[in-house]
Amino acid sequence: MTSQPQSSELLVPLELYLSTGVHIGTRIKTKSMIPFIYRVRPDGLYVLDVKRIDERIRIAAKFIARFPPHKICAVSSRQYGWRPVKQFCSLVGGFPITGRFIPGTFTNPHLPCYKEPSVVIISDPRADEQALNEAIDMGIPVVALCDTDNLASGVELIIPVNNKGRKALALTYWILARQVLRERGDIPPDGNIPLSIEDFEAKPETY
Repeated sequence: MTSQPQSSELLVPLELYLSTGVHIGTRIKTKSMIPFIYRVRPDGLYVLDVKRIDERIRIAAKFIARFPPHKICAVSSRQYGWRPVKQFCSLVGGFPITGRFIPGTFTNPHLPCYKEPSVVIISDPRADEQALNEAIDMGIPVVALCDTDNLASGVELIIPVNNKGRKALALTYWILARQVLRERGDIPPDGNIPLSIEDFEAKPETY
């Protein structure tokens, strides 16, 4: 267990990470996620290490920034991820796939919905299992938002995060979008993006 970092070391203030619950996991931990767990609470919930979350977002952004924008795909079958994924793609130039992932989207060129991404970001390896499996089959690298209970087999790069919370997903995709643009040089190293974290947050009326 490591000590929690100072806000000055992070991409956003520590208080913002904590207030959105990005670090709050589940009562289950998988072998893949043990390195990212900070502690277990008295109520049995595992807590992710904020420093590792921040570190992995930086690494993921650097990785994603290497690909042509139009070849970046972000996926979320769960409703809380729809808006964050769409806003992320609108900023970085990628394309979102939300709701039900149609089998064959990455593997069957005869389908009208067929896509050929160079990198795929998935919001939950369990909920987005079809997209994950097809990306693996096609040799497409996968960046995945993984909670403490997720299996990460086939995932190229894990971002350890609460991938079920509305505010946590909004903040994660907001930071990731900003960091990708910084890595590309589209905005300065300390530059900001034109959308707020609230703009990324799922709204009940959009369901």
